Amino acid sequence: MPSLRTALLQSSGRPGHVDTNLAALDEAARRAADAGARLMVCPELFLTGYAIGADVARLAEPADGPSAGAVARIAARHGLAVLYGCPELDGERIFNTARLVGPDGAALANYRKTHLFGDFEQEWFTPGEHPVVQAELDGVRIGILICYDVEFPENVRAHALAGTELLLVPTALMHPYQFVAESLVPVRAFESQMYVAYTDRTGPEGAFEFVGLSCLAGPDGTVRARAGRGEELIIGDVDTALLGASREANPYLRDRRPGLYGSLA
Repeated sequence: MPSLRTALLQSSGRPGHVDTNLAALDEAARRAADAGARLMVCPELFLTGYAIGADVARLAEPADGPSAGAVARIAARHGLAVLYGCPELDGERIFNTARLVGPDGAALANYRKTHLFGDFEQEWFTPGEHPVVQAELDGVRIGILICYDVEFPENVRAHALAGTELLLVPTALMHPYQFVAESLVPVRAFESQMYVAYTDRTGPEGAFEFVGLSCLAGPDGTVRARAGRGEELIIGDVDTALLGASREANPYLRDRRPGLYGSLA
């Protein structure tokens, strides 16, 4: 059964400095590849920073812009896939986007955050319209959400029903919401029977204090890897044999009665 070693880069980089953050991503990718990882997950809006206000309009790029090319070269140089966050410019609209690049540098997926959080995001970003975006990597079906998205159980269950095995969630989780990383994310993994790689920013940034606590949660509800509060690169394995055994033992997905849930829509 496929297994996918996954690295989670917990870092805020240097807000407003894309080149510096690309260099940090390159160095982290080297360390992740040296540890045997085939995938590295970066935090929400890692390339630009989160608390950048109106600078988001200046720093936003098209999906195939120069930063995308730089990340593609980093991924290919180190032979691992990279999931990174960035503001994506599409015409006059800006999306809070997470892009997955394969270990050969090819674009695999582009997900636009569907549930925007707080005044800053709602002022500058357009919400995405596609809740389930997936890709395949080394035989593992990967899905993508961003931060606030994972706090809606409907989003995660939609991924489970679409066959997602590993859900990547770049985030900018801030104080006082650390319970999301500590408790909610492992519960999401358990109730929808999948792995969840939840990767946070860390430390003060503008008016925010990011809490870190990035984690790789398993389908049995256990945390396979957990970061502290500072800059950190953590490694965990996504074992699809365990996923299969867990889905067999846990009947949530089999015992659903969708006909009773129409009012939820």
